[in-house]
Amino acid sequence: MAITDWPEEQRPRERLIRHGPQVLSDAELLAVFLRVGVTGKSAVDLGRDMVGHFGSLNRLFSATLTDFSSINGLGPAKFAQLQAVLELARRALGEELQAGVTLSSPQAVRQYLQLLLGGKPYESFAVLFLDVKNRLIAAEELFRGTLTHTSVYPREVVKAALSHNAAGIILAHNHPSGSSEPSAADQTLTQALKQALAMVDVQVLDHFVVAGRHVYSFAEHGRL
Repeated sequence: MAITDWPEEQRPRERLIRHGPQVLSDAELLAVFLRVGVTGKSAVDLGRDMVGHFGSLNRLFSATLTDFSSINGLGPAKFAQLQAVLELARRALGEELQAGVTLSSPQAVRQYLQLLLGGKPYESFAVLFLDVKNRLIAAEELFRGTLTHTSVYPREVVKAALSHNAAGIILAHNHPSGSSEPSAADQTLTQALKQALAMVDVQVLDHFVVAGRHVYSFAEHGRL
C-alpha cells in the first residue's frame, strides 16, 4: 500500500511536521527523504531495506554508489541527493565550529566528527585546526589506513598545524571495528603528538575516537 493511502496521522511526513523529526524511526525518516517507494513497496519499506542492508545509518551514509545502487529503487540520483544532504549537515556543523563553539559545545564537535568519520570502512585520522579563539580553521583527513590500523606521523601533523597557523588542534580517528575504547597505542600516540606539538606552541585540546554513534573523548576521561 502506498503511503498516500495511509491515514494522514500515520504518514511520516505529516507526523514529522506535527510532532518533529525525533518521533520518526530511521526507516520513516528515510521515507521522507525518498518520497516514493518502488513497485510493491512503500517508501517506508524501502527505508527499512536500506537500514537492514547496511546495518546502520553510518554505513549507509558512507556507502559507495555501487553499494547504494545494489538496492532496488536506488540509483545515482538518490545517491547524489543523500550526499548533498550529508554535506549540508557537515557544513552547518562546521559553521558552528568556525564560530568558536569547539569547547563550549562538545556535542557539536561529536556530531561533526561522526559525519566526518563515523561510517568509514577503514581507519582514518583527522585533525581539526583551531585559531587562538578555538574557532575552526580547517578539518583535514591526514592519514588513511585499513580496517584495523593506520600509521600516523607526528612530523606531518606538526607541519600541517604550522601551515594553518593553528594555535590548537583536536585529534580524531575512527574505529571501524565498532568499539570507541582507545587502545594502548592510541594513548601512546596522543602523548607523542602532544609533545611534538608543544615544541611549536600548538596545544592538543582533545582526541576523539569515533565508532559509529559512540564517541570517546580523551579530555573528558582525563587521559590527555
